[in-house]
Amino acid sequence: MLLDTIHGIIDRRVLLNWRLDPEVLQRVLPPGFRPKLFNGHGIGGVCMIRFVELRPRHVPGWLGLGSENAAHRIAVEWTQDGEPREGVFIPRRDTNSTFNRVLGGRVFPGIFSSARFETSESADTLALRIVRPDGGIEVAFAGRVAAALSESSVFPTLDAASDFFLLGATGYSATRDPARFHGMELRSLNWSVTPLAIGEAHSAFFGAVDRFPPGSATLDSALLMRGIAHEWHSRPDLRMTAGESVFTTQRVVTPGTLT
Repeated sequence: MLLDTIHGIIDRRVLLNWRLDPEVLQRVLPPGFRPKLFNGHGIGGVCMIRFVELRPRHVPGWLGLGSENAAHRIAVEWTQDGEPREGVFIPRRDTNSTFNRVLGGRVFPGIFSSARFETSESADTLALRIVRPDGGIEVAFAGRVAAALSESSVFPTLDAASDFFLLGATGYSATRDPARFHGMELRSLNWSVTPLAIGEAHSAFFGAVDRFPPGSATLDSALLMRGIAHEWHSRPDLRMTAGESVFTTQRVVTPGTLT
């Protein structure tokens, strides 16, 4: 990729989370990825994020771009060049930015779908809808700032949830090649999270019964981040090793072809 480091501010980030049946989740994941479990549950969700001052290294902030984006994320583990790794697999990205949609996967990692973002928020409340070009609702969320996580959450404390998602900083996105994944690492320079009480939550991805049969995907929690300085760092593409469910960052050469 041409841009390997991008700087900016996370103006607002919501992590809307589901706990997932591990056996069902394994069938959803591409070969090579394994669910990363917390107390026996797979964890997936939607990261809804608004960037401001997004720009390459050494470019002043006032020249940066702003956009609304969403990434469907699943906590995963994998084997990479013989070493165990962990992060998130991203099956879908949405954006309201033509810049992101056109250049994603070419100039910087990640392929984006076009969407309209409808938002309404105050210091204590937030409502957001992600609408596809066909008018369908990809994500709908409404929540308010809360004192603590719901008692029904798989995470026993806010610190436990924060630590779990902090470790999922490296994400690999699906590409048009099912054996290749684009990588990015998010480095948050001032990490802090606030719990949200959920008033409404819908995801077309996690709500699809052909993908997650009834009972296999349960709404768990939501977290809010605001005003986070951050950097995006490009990571080498993951490539499936022929005939094996492991990955390499080296170029895979098919026997009989020229390198």
